[in-house]
Amino acid sequence: MYLLFLHYKKDLQVIDSYIPDHTKYLQKYYDLGNFLLSGRRIPRTGGVIIAIAENEEALLAIIKEDPFCIYDVAEYEIIPFIASMTT
Repeated sequence: MYLLFLHYKKDLQVIDSYIPDHTKYLQKYYDLGNFLLSGRRIPRTGGVIIAIAENEEALLAIIKEDPFCIYDVAEYEIIPFIASMTT
């Protein structure tokens, strides 16, 4: 599993212009089972995604499809982890 922190590189007006395409991207990977949870950070400086991928190379390929990445408006911080407890 991976914890992904998105850090916005542009102001919110620019970010908001990419939200519809970013939402479609997220839905694609929810449908494929790669994304389990996502949301905005507080304060709104980026986002958080909990993801599943075969390995980091596969995860990087997924990230490269994000319009935020394509248009260089946000950067990803990738933290691999092993989930040992859940509800």
